[in-house]
Amino acid sequence: MNTLLERNGVSQRALDIADRVEAFVRDIIAPFEGDPRCGPHGPSEALADELKVLARKAGVMTPHILEDGSHLTQRETAAVLIRSGLSPLGPLACHTCAPDEGNMYLLGKIASPELKQRFLPQMVDGSMRSAFFMTEPAEDGGAGSDPSMMLTTCVIDGNHWVINGRKTYITGADGAGLGIIMAKSDDGACMFLVDLPDPAIRIERVLDTIDSSMPGGHSVIAIDNLRVPADQMLGASGEGFKYAQVRLAPARLSHCMRWLGACVRANEIASDYANRRLAFGKPLVDHEGVGFMLAENLIDLKQAELMTYWCADVLDSGGQGGPESSMAKVAVSEALMRVADRCVQCMGGQGVTSDTIVEQVFREIRAFRIYDGPTEVHKWSLAKKIKRDWKVTHTG
Repeated sequence: MNTLLERNGVSQRALDIADRVEAFVRDIIAPFEGDPRCGPHGPSEALADELKVLARKAGVMTPHILEDGSHLTQRETAAVLIRSGLSPLGPLACHTCAPDEGNMYLLGKIASPELKQRFLPQMVDGSMRSAFFMTEPAEDGGAGSDPSMMLTTCVIDGNHWVINGRKTYITGADGAGLGIIMAKSDDGACMFLVDLPDPAIRIERVLDTIDSSMPGGHSVIAIDNLRVPADQMLGASGEGFKYAQVRLAPARLSHCMRWLGACVRANEIASDYANRRLAFGKPLVDHEGVGFMLAENLIDLKQAELMTYWCADVLDSGGQGGPESSMAKVAVSEALMRVADRCVQCMGGQGVTSDTIVEQVFREIRAFRIYDGPTEVHKWSLAKKIKRDWKVTHTG
């Protein structure tokens, strides 16, 4: 993966970390990909714990957060997280996976010193998983891509807030030790840090979904009179949407980083297969229909890489990165979907088996086109920006 782009503009410290992560994921973690403890709702807690022990031993646990607690730049983070994504199990082992990576970033930016001290060390060392409770069930009329529709409520009661509502698609809630819950007060959206498990937070069911890389799967949650101490609110009442934006743009980009790594690996597997497999007197790669698909993969992978680093630079320059992360999320997820689909097609029957990670990567990328905002929602958001910008230049 020693591409020219990755090594231009990335610090030597980040490249050293990235190289260690890549060697660890390829040599130590990839052999676990066929482990029977990888189930339909994600890897088991036992497997996750075993992989994290190996990561700590190799010195690659939460590699994007340094020993002094500082965070690599987004460009540096890209170099590291792309490598961690070379296996679907890599982000779990290295603790660079969603939603923990985004939640750690949010706490580092928004949480009070007391809350950081209480929760962050356990998150950074990988001993505690977290979940982000925002999306609500469609049948309730709650918030999905439109967070303003939020129905979950929070009401002040003495020195506590009382939260009621339902949430869905909550990644990793089953087994998490910390929840970040969004609810609506009279002031507007709020965020709370909550110790898990809690009897007032009930998992109604863990959904059966197309993807299977995240421990705990994705759950439907009922929250019934949950009492949260007032000092466990993140920031101020009514500021929740503003804080969500702090998390969402980098989190979208982190998805791009990790799944770019997965598709690089899937393309390696497909390319190896096409060079070894003979058909009609020659290797598959020599047949134009196959060779051209692999060539198109290289183009899409490079474009995805460029978009990822471009958006990282926007965030590093101090920009909030809303429109830029929307563009990157659309471009990268759609490009990677094409890559994953071609990998399956190039490998034929072998591509739809679980003998390699190619079929899993295909499933994960299909989900990625929806998670953190479907392609169409991001396009709609960009179209609204076009209209706003036009009004600024053509009125007054």
